[in-house]
Amino acid sequence: SSYVNETVSIVNGKKIVLKSIHFLFDKFTLSDEMRKIAKENYAKINPLVLDNDSLKIQLEGNCDEWGSDEYNYALGLKRAKAVKDTLINNGIPADRIKLVTFGESNPLCNDRTLECWKKNRRTDYKLLP
Repeated sequence: SSYVNETVSIVNGKKIVLKSIHFLFDKFTLSDEMRKIAKENYAKINPLVLDNDSLKIQLEGNCDEWGSDEYNYALGLKRAKAVKDTLINNGIPADRIKLVTFGESNPLCNDRTLECWKKNRRTDYKLLP
């Protein structure tokens, strides 16, 4: 089975666990499996956005170590934007979403293996109350 990272945000004293969206090598489109995860995340995020006028969603794009820093910085941003688009398509206002790219500078894993690189190709969700 495929690996999926999770991030935990605290909103109004409650732990909200959101799964990261992982990407194929050099890609920034969501696979069917990742679309499903994006929908599950949306279902957790939407009530919080409706309840909390100041809540922002920070989407953090990440890459593996392949490619130049500039290339990965841009690819990370495209990955974050692809996830942003799924939220907007479901009705989350664009002004509640903030994009960040770490390029290859924020790895979950530092081994030089295919499994490890897969973990690093992702967009993480952070909820900012």
